Amino acid sequence: MQRADLLRPLLSYTPRVIPRHLRTAGTVIAAGVFVCSQVASAQIDENKIVDLTHEFDQNTVYWPTGKPFQWNKESWGKASGGYWYASGSFVTSEHLGTHIDSPIHFAENKATTDSIPLKQLIGPAVVIDVTAGVSAHRDYQMSAADIDRWERANGRIPAGSIVLVRTGWSKHWNDHGRYMGTTAAGDVEHLHFPGIAPDAARVLVSRRIDGAGIDTASLDYGPSKDFQTHRVLNGAGVYGLENLTGLENLPPKGATVIALPMKIRSGTGGPVRAIAVLP
Repeated sequence: MQRADLLRPLLSYTPRVIPRHLRTAGTVIAAGVFVCSQVASAQIDENKIVDLTHEFDQNTVYWPTGKPFQWNKESWGKASGGYWYASGSFVTSEHLGTHIDSPIHFAENKATTDSIPLKQLIGPAVVIDVTAGVSAHRDYQMSAADIDRWERANGRIPAGSIVLVRTGWSKHWNDHGRYMGTTAAGDVEHLHFPGIAPDAARVLVSRRIDGAGIDTASLDYGPSKDFQTHRVLNGAGVYGLENLTGLENLPPKGATVIALPMKIRSGTGGPVRAIAVLP
């Protein structure tokens, strides 16, 4: 299901039902309510929903120079009135767990988390599988050649796509040392995990994609020191989705991604609940 498919009932219904000379504010509002109820009743098949998000807890992977996720119970039990009441608080880096890298993360004056248009956070998924390369080399970078192979098999990447790079690395999520290459706080010298090569990033920009995601800790591979891939993608206004999971459940094309971050004003990123809807 594509963005246009989701919106088409709203865009096409009113003119067919209400003659132009009868379209008062009241009739248009009434028709809008009716259309929304009809769209809501056309529920998505729950069996076609795939969760692409890791849970946030004390074990959540974070960048070595950042701070870990913290969640604390503040109230947890019977209140004085005799009813159950539970409430907690959390503290987190913007770039931790399954999260978004807003374009401003590596590009001055580009979009912050709150200013990324919703239409860019929902779109057709392109899934490029590079697990074969990763199995031979843990620091494998998806290349322009990998994109070329995908396009020869599936057609040109459509504009407005959200490109997801499947490395298979999320299987190491519960082994921090394997997933990151190091467990030492502040250690960015010994990071090892797959990523996207700068040449591939430039091809993706030329395809006018909306977002790029990966099932590792960074769009750039672990040993990167200059973060060229971030700079290319963010510089072109393309956001990133990092620490995704479940990409093995998606087809190469045809699924729809919905990746909604916390709407942090002026944010450079933030936690995301990312899902996919299968065709």
